Amino acid sequence: MNLRLISAALILAAAASASAWSPVGGHISTTWAETVTPENVWQEYPRPIMERQQWKNLNGLWQYAIVPAKDLTPGQWQGEILVPFAVESSLSGVGKNVGKDQALWYTRTFTVPSDWKGQDVMLNFGAVDWQCEVWVNDVKVGGHTGGFTPFSLNITPALKAKGENTLTVRVYDPTDAGYQPRGKQVANPEGIWYTPVTGIWQTVWMEPVAKTHIAGIRTTPDIDRGTVTVDVTATSPEGTVSEVAVLDGGKVVATGKSVNGEPVKIAMPEGFKLWSPDAPNIYDLQVTLYNADGKVADKVNSYTAMRKFSRRRDANGIMRLQLNNQDLFQFGPLDQGWWPDGLYTAPSYEAMVYDVDKTKDWGFNMIRKHVKVEPASWYTYCDKNGIIVWQDMPSGDRGPGWNNRTYFTGYEGQRSEESKANYRREWKEIMDALYNYPCVGVWVPFNESWGQFDTPEVVEWTMSYDPTRMVNPASGGNFFQCGDILDLHNYPGPDMYLYDAQRVNALGEFGGIGYPIEGHLWQPDRNWGYIQFDSPKAVTDEYVKYAKELRKFADKGFSAAVYTQTTDVEGEVNGLMTYDRKVIKVEEPRIKEANEALTNSLPSKK
Repeated sequence: MNLRLISAALILAAAASASAWSPVGGHISTTWAETVTPENVWQEYPRPIMERQQWKNLNGLWQYAIVPAKDLTPGQWQGEILVPFAVESSLSGVGKNVGKDQALWYTRTFTVPSDWKGQDVMLNFGAVDWQCEVWVNDVKVGGHTGGFTPFSLNITPALKAKGENTLTVRVYDPTDAGYQPRGKQVANPEGIWYTPVTGIWQTVWMEPVAKTHIAGIRTTPDIDRGTVTVDVTATSPEGTVSEVAVLDGGKVVATGKSVNGEPVKIAMPEGFKLWSPDAPNIYDLQVTLYNADGKVADKVNSYTAMRKFSRRRDANGIMRLQLNNQDLFQFGPLDQGWWPDGLYTAPSYEAMVYDVDKTKDWGFNMIRKHVKVEPASWYTYCDKNGIIVWQDMPSGDRGPGWNNRTYFTGYEGQRSEESKANYRREWKEIMDALYNYPCVGVWVPFNESWGQFDTPEVVEWTMSYDPTRMVNPASGGNFFQCGDILDLHNYPGPDMYLYDAQRVNALGEFGGIGYPIEGHLWQPDRNWGYIQFDSPKAVTDEYVKYAKELRKFADKGFSAAVYTQTTDVEGEVNGLMTYDRKVIKVEEPRIKEANEALTNSLPSKK
């Protein structure tokens, strides 16, 4: 397969026509989309939890082709695509569906900076949905299966000694025709189902490393013992020394070392600062790997926070969620992270964090990230701005019948063994990718009954793999007596139709108050909401009514709640904002007052 020859002439043509890129019309868009160009698209460092100083961004214009999945090469390129936007999106400049019978190909050229000479080169992808293969200069360098997690490939052996290199990527994504985790994507979107997302949808970048380098870190704070443990994974750990320095405001306050890949356990200084939504204190980390000769092999910057998620029975016998050994009512919106112009990908970093800022402005202290995983920088922003995250596993494949009003004792799963194995692998990758972020407080393996299988086993594994967080077995789903939380869904108003005396009780979804606003609709004639109103005051009145009802349920046993939802999404008009983020659909001061009455509703008890 000579992809290089196929690419050469067409890449030259693409360079000549770079100015031809423009967003695809036909739908509403955000104001941030107006400033996106091939030259400025997503220039931020994409992995602040493990940052290196030297890197090269590969976002921008690539060539693409959509061809039958059986074809071994793309044959010819069909035009330009703006990475990192999915091919179906407006900002990709393409706006085409791929489907189960076709594959999406990409190509571009790149050069390796001359000052990287003598080092290995890692090629990193933030996320590619779903199955991809990667070539450099016609040499297969690797691939990845999983639409929501980052992966890295050492491409050094395939690089040319000098000059331009050719990078080619093939992606296959059957959307809802496959068994893979996909969230709300469907081939034929309507109602609560949205447009497919295929291909590269997060930043692509390169960085130089030594042959022996840091492949990953895993950071675990323990506020009860006053320690931070950092597991440093090296490519060749034998004979290496790992050193971790903890900094507060640029000043080193604690250090620790280990050899041969052993965990680094660090005693924090007396009076260390705790992390919370009201005081999101962060400690910077400098992680250095030394070779056996004492020379620095690699160095990365990271951060951590001293915080603890747990549950405990209060004075009234109610099981409560706790943060740092104190009761805290966790309340936030269902946040799906969709964009009218970029689909899974916000048009810019500023756009992405705007949703988090508004969530804080409205008095929430939590976000339920619904059946999607965000870019790494989104979690860092939540860390530094004090938002607790409930992280869903993106749903996929079939599930058993939904019975959310009684407990289950068992059922026959609907997924194949291949599908189950894929779920378990992708769930582990998601947990690994997000483990270090202090904001992540709850894992949610299943949403309702969608794709639900082997629930007690999946929950037991999740709890044992990460005992530092709470596990919500199935938000609004078929209920088994396992995990930390019993999570009900009820629309539109709050209700507590089940209660578990042994676990935390939560209202994982409620609300869905609709308000369609002309000029800000994805589909002007097809809009959906549980109930609909026609003014900010009417929506706010209904919201405040629900919040007061929820406050009474908090006294009776609810310890958390999730309001649907942050924004309108495609055909859904039940957001606190319009899909294009141009209109806030509620009276913000009243919303904030109602929310803070809930987040401050539980007396703090040790």
